[in-house]
Amino acid sequence: MTLMIERLSLHADGVAHGPEGTVHVAMALPGEEVTGEVVGGRIAAPKIVTPSADRVSAPCPHYRACGGCVMQHASEPFTARWKAEVVRNALSARDIESPEITVATSPLHSRRRATLAGRRTKKGTLVGFHARASDTLVEVPGCLILCPELMAAIPILHEATAIGASRKGEVAFAITLSQGGIDLAATGGKDSDPAQFEALADLARRHDLARLTWNGEVVAARHPAMQRFGVTQVAPPPGAFLQATEHGEAALVGFVREALAGTSKLADLFAGCGTFALPLAEQADVHAVENASAMIEALDQGWRQAKGLHRVTSEVRDLFRRPLLPDEIDRYDGVVIDPPRAGAEAQVAQICASRVKRVVHVSCNPVTFARESAALIAAGFALERLLVVDQFRFSAHVEVAAYFTR
Repeated sequence: MTLMIERLSLHADGVAHGPEGTVHVAMALPGEEVTGEVVGGRIAAPKIVTPSADRVSAPCPHYRACGGCVMQHASEPFTARWKAEVVRNALSARDIESPEITVATSPLHSRRRATLAGRRTKKGTLVGFHARASDTLVEVPGCLILCPELMAAIPILHEATAIGASRKGEVAFAITLSQGGIDLAATGGKDSDPAQFEALADLARRHDLARLTWNGEVVAARHPAMQRFGVTQVAPPPGAFLQATEHGEAALVGFVREALAGTSKLADLFAGCGTFALPLAEQADVHAVENASAMIEALDQGWRQAKGLHRVTSEVRDLFRRPLLPDEIDRYDGVVIDPPRAGAEAQVAQICASRVKRVVHVSCNPVTFARESAALIAAGFALERLLVVDQFRFSAHVEVAAYFTR
C-alpha cells in the first residue's frame, strides 16, 4: 500500500489515510510518500518512496533497534517546529491563540539522568534501553543522548546486574549524575541477602559511586549526591525527580524567574526538591508544597544550609486530593505550578477562584496543559509568553512553560 503522510501523531508516527482508515507509519515525515505492509493499522517498516526535505540520516547506529529515540530521521529545525506546533495545536483545540513560542533544545550528550534496564543472560549480562514496543533490550555503546559520565558507568550496571538480577527478572537502573559522582538507584532485582549486600557495597567502593540503593535500601553513601538549584546545594532522595539536562533546567528556571520578577511572596506547587522554589528564594519568600515528604525534607535542608536566601517554608500535601484553597493562594503575589503528566485540574480550579494575578504553569503534557490554560483564561487570565523545552532529544516528549497574568 502506498500512502501520503499528512502529519505526525503525538507519538511522532507519521499519520496517513488509506482505504481502510487511519494508518500510523513509523519513522515517517509529513509530505512523504511511503509504502509498506499495514498490520493492525500500522506500518512498522516503511519504504520511503519520496523523502521529505526535512529527512536526515539518523546519526546513531542503534536508532532502528533502540526505542529510546523516535525522531533521529528528522532535521533539528523540523523537530523544533513540530514540538512548538504540538503545543500550538493543543491550545488551538481549546480555541486559544498562542503567543510566539520560543524553543530551547538541549545539546547532545547532555542527559544527566536516565533509566536503563539490566538482565542476566546465558552468556552474561545485557544492559540497555528497550526496543520499540518490546521488552527486548538493546545495548547502546554509541548513545548520543547520555552524558559521558553516564556512558562510562554502563559497565558498572553490568556488574550490578550480575550480582543482583534474578534469572527471569529485569533490574531497572535509575542513574543520575550528581556533584558527588554517580547516584544509582536499582529496583526489581533480588532481595538483598548479606552476601549480595556485601558484593554491592564492594562495587560501590571500587567504582567510587556517590550513592547506591537497591530496592529502596541504601547500600552505600560514599559522597553527598548533591544537585545545585540556583545557589543552593540539595541532596535529593534516591530516584527523585530531576530535570533531565542542566540546559533544560536553566531554560525553565530562567523563564520562571523572569516571569515572576518583582514579586515578594510566591507559592511553588508540586515543588519536588526545589528546582524552582530555591532559585526563586533568591528574590522572594517562597512556600513550597509537595506530596513526597523525602523531597520536602531535602528542599528544607538545602534552604537551611544556604546563605542569603529569602524565607522558604514547606508543606507535605497531596494537591490532587487537597489543593490549596483560594484564601490560601491569596497570600501570594504569584504561583508556580509544575504538575505531573496528569495535570492539576483541581488545583488550577482553586487558582482560578483566587485573586492571584501571576501564574507560571510548567507542564510535560501539552494536552493537560491546554485544558488548564483554558480554565485560567476563562477565569480572566491572559497567556503572555510560551517556552518549549526539548530536553529529551529525538523523542516525542514536549515540555512547556507558560506565563499567565490576570
